[in-house]
Amino acid sequence: LNHDDEIDGFIVQVPLPGHINEQRIIEAIDPRKDVDGFHPVNLGKMVLNLPCFLPATPMGVITLLERYNIEVEGKNCVVLGRSHNVGMPISILLSRKAKTGNGTVTLCHSFTKDLPSITSAADILVVAIGKLGYVTAGMVKKNAVVVDVGIHRIPSDETKSGFRVKGDVLCDEVAKKCSYISPVPGGV
Repeated sequence: LNHDDEIDGFIVQVPLPGHINEQRIIEAIDPRKDVDGFHPVNLGKMVLNLPCFLPATPMGVITLLERYNIEVEGKNCVVLGRSHNVGMPISILLSRKAKTGNGTVTLCHSFTKDLPSITSAADILVVAIGKLGYVTAGMVKKNAVVVDVGIHRIPSDETKSGFRVKGDVLCDEVAKKCSYISPVPGGV
């Protein structure tokens, strides 16, 4: 794929099975064809605000904020989750000097002490912690913008697929406090 001139770009669907070294595979991709933006060259360029491929989900969060005219500049932004494909990149994108950036960003994770006090101070809360229904109304500031990036397949006898999709945020509960919330499914 790297050497085929007919191929402009490709992605490696992650996560990979445990016996495959994900980082080794990502680093084998030609950065010019790494449309997921996971190669260290693209991540480095993203940090430096240089032209590069950006990870799709973080770019989707930025696009969502842009389309709804949600101001990021000067806002207290909290990113809950530190994965290399969502949490860390979105924290960088929100803090960069850019149209939808210039936020003051705190990056948290499941080991962060007194997490509710941090999340409840956020003007913009991006949740990508990978834990079903983790964020409750008590963890969210009134009128905050909440972006749920979590994806969990829950068995369901009520759907043709046999499952339904839910996020990291208890959407029905949290939505009552928010100015905006992205649902799962139907959001990012």
